[in-house]
Amino acid sequence: MTGVLVVDDSQFMRTVLSTVLSEHGYDVSTASDGESAIEAVTEEQPDVVTMDVEMPGMGGIEAVERIMEEQPTPILMLSAHTKEGADATLDALSRGAIDFIPKPSGEISTDIKQLEDELVETIDALVDADVDSVSTSRAADAVQTAADAEAAVIEASSSVQADASEAAGEQEAVGETPPVPPSYDGSPTVVIGASTGGPRVVERVLSELPAALNARVLVVQHMPASFTDRLSRRLDDFSEYDVREAADGARVTAGEVLVARGEYHMEVSYAGPEHCKVRLTEADRLHGVRPAIDVTMCSAAREVDGDLIGVALTGMGRDGAEGIAAIKHAGGATIAQDEETAPVYGIPKQAVETGAVDRVLPDEEIASGVVDLAVELATTRRVEVEPDG
Repeated sequence: MTGVLVVDDSQFMRTVLSTVLSEHGYDVSTASDGESAIEAVTEEQPDVVTMDVEMPGMGGIEAVERIMEEQPTPILMLSAHTKEGADATLDALSRGAIDFIPKPSGEISTDIKQLEDELVETIDALVDADVDSVSTSRAADAVQTAADAEAAVIEASSSVQADASEAAGEQEAVGETPPVPPSYDGSPTVVIGASTGGPRVVERVLSELPAALNARVLVVQHMPASFTDRLSRRLDDFSEYDVREAADGARVTAGEVLVARGEYHMEVSYAGPEHCKVRLTEADRLHGVRPAIDVTMCSAAREVDGDLIGVALTGMGRDGAEGIAAIKHAGGATIAQDEETAPVYGIPKQAVETGAVDRVLPDEEIASGVVDLAVELATTRRVEVEPDG
């Protein structure tokens, strides 16, 4: 029997969630704050933890970090429909939580009933989530952060005789951003799709994607409308690119990122040499989701005449498989996250099974993979247009 630990400071929420989950056959235990949650995880070793964000004493974010350090366990955040709740949830996801569900807006049974199907479906997916990949990635990030800090101290202590270009080269050498060849003249359109476990990986990819690539980036992350604006603002803080939430008719040019707005499909309606234009629609959900990765990828495959790259990241379901195949069929290049680093290997697996994936990469190599494929596409394009002789 699947064990679920429900963590919430509200007795009402603990009771209702416990009742719902028990009716679906889960073995449920509860905790009222972060400290008792850590103790319960150690003693009971549940398969999944549902975690409230705001609690007296130790809150959900600190509890997530402690659990992922001491007893890695799939954690599902229950977040309030507020800007503060969205920010806190994204912080929890960056610290190791794998997914989240917006908390019911009111403490009434009808709201809980609307949440029930999504709650059960998500918990079932998280039972098989690879928390080791999350823990390993977080540990690697911590090591890199320490290395960067040490390098910065050494650089600050060194002679200031080097000129500006040499200093820039040193900075690049100690960072994670992959180099772009000086001869590169491309401006690819990159479409990134993700679901469960995706925000942390998307954050990593965009933080490492070099501005010199001149990419036009479209991100589709399965996420409610109240969260995508906060996600785009957070990504903007971590990336060399200008990141914003998509609006109907918005344009994306080199060095910019558009994040699909929750509850809207994002279609590429026009793509020219200087920019792409997107259209937001409230068409029927595809694969049960809106925005859908397939909608954006397939429209990009139709409209983009230049270099095009599709990236399928962690998540449950098969959204993105058709889009990856369409991008490959249109002459683009494709990447899927590997099973070892994907917390939920559903979307990448389905993409790989189409036979249309060029490279299967761990999360720490995806930005480099995008650069490599962009350079290959640009090189091929130059060769094709060179005159004979």
